[in-house]
Amino acid sequence: MLDCTASRLLFASFLALAACGGDDDDDGGDNPGDDGGNTNGDGGGNNADAAVNSCAPVSGTNLALEPVASGLDEPLLVVSPPGDTRLFVVEKLGKIRIIKNGQLLETPFLDIPVVGSSADSGNEQGLLGLAFHPRYSMNGRFYVFYTTGGPSRDVVIEFTVSDNPDVANPDSDKLILEVDDFAGNHNGGMIAFGPDDKLYIGMGDGGDGGDPRDSGQDRTGMLGDMLRIDVDGGDPYGIPDDNPLVGQGGGVREEIWLSGLRNPWRWSFDMANGDMYIGDVGQNATEEINVVPAGMKGLDRGWDQMEGDDCFADPDSPDDPNTGDDCTPGQHFGPVYTYPHDGDRSVTGGFVYRGTCFPDIAGWYFFADWETGRVWKLEYSGGTANNVQDVTDDLDPDDVLSGLGGFGQDIFGEVYIASLFGGAVYRIVVE
Repeated sequence: MLDCTASRLLFASFLALAACGGDDDDDGGDNPGDDGGNTNGDGGGNNADAAVNSCAPVSGTNLALEPVASGLDEPLLVVSPPGDTRLFVVEKLGKIRIIKNGQLLETPFLDIPVVGSSADSGNEQGLLGLAFHPRYSMNGRFYVFYTTGGPSRDVVIEFTVSDNPDVANPDSDKLILEVDDFAGNHNGGMIAFGPDDKLYIGMGDGGDGGDPRDSGQDRTGMLGDMLRIDVDGGDPYGIPDDNPLVGQGGGVREEIWLSGLRNPWRWSFDMANGDMYIGDVGQNATEEINVVPAGMKGLDRGWDQMEGDDCFADPDSPDDPNTGDDCTPGQHFGPVYTYPHDGDRSVTGGFVYRGTCFPDIAGWYFFADWETGRVWKLEYSGGTANNVQDVTDDLDPDDVLSGLGGFGQDIFGEVYIASLFGGAVYRIVVE
């Protein structure tokens, strides 16, 4: 099934780690016997084989989907640990599954029952994010984002792997972050380590519609923001000194890296340069893709004053002070691409292709719309989106995606699509 993936060979670990923004020299020399700060006794001895993508490059831009795995239960994200050829698939109802050597393993890597008891296909809650520590092969630490009820909360939890590298230790859970969330939608949920080894957490505005609590413009809360924390710098985490609100006082949350988001339903870093691509779901009229150049911080995307490039006025809250006449578009960081609600109405952000199997599509950013299942590509350069193209007919002529839950990327830069209702994972290829 995975022509390129199944044939990958061992290679130098530096190449594999560098490809995914992995280890650097600041830890003073990790070694196979060093647990990298893990206090749960599960570090070391689980080091992944470093690998390189050994596929023969295929020229052209004629896209197609290659089946990778089926029989999954509402998959929505595909990720890999640094230097590791396995694919880890997040299932919305609370399980993480492994695709190893082209085969879906029967035993889940992790099963979180509290997620399955409070999430179903009819809402936006569930297990929404997974990120592996940059030194996962040394310390075995990884992080999940999920929602839970009684009361409703968004949580980030740390786990560690067990002595079996294909099974996590379910009793190793450590609460990292917990945020009250008053509704069942707009949870965000994507988490990822940046090239700086800090953990980024995308938070939605909390739900309902029109941002009734003005979360997008409230710096004293963590809803409607992109957070940035240091999981190695404190207990349970530290706040990086260069976060934009550090030292401002007034009750602002110093975890905030970027604000003014409605529901960043899937975002990612470009493996080549660290740019952050965000698909932010709109309200009444517009879906948007934002690109934050590497190193830029403290930006305000504008919600709930802005929707796309336009001022937003909530018809259900005409007296809301954060919407309508007080909107000044030039004060906010604008999207690089928007599309209107014309059948499409819920963007799903994706990844930039940085693989070597299909060199002619390198730099293409793939994204989609949940409502229609349409898929596009764009090429970002010079601050603008170029060569935007609907590639749905090429990728999905037989309509197999059936509820596109999300995308994914492996350590080689190959890009995947998860079909939520179809229970399958596909790889984007060139025929």
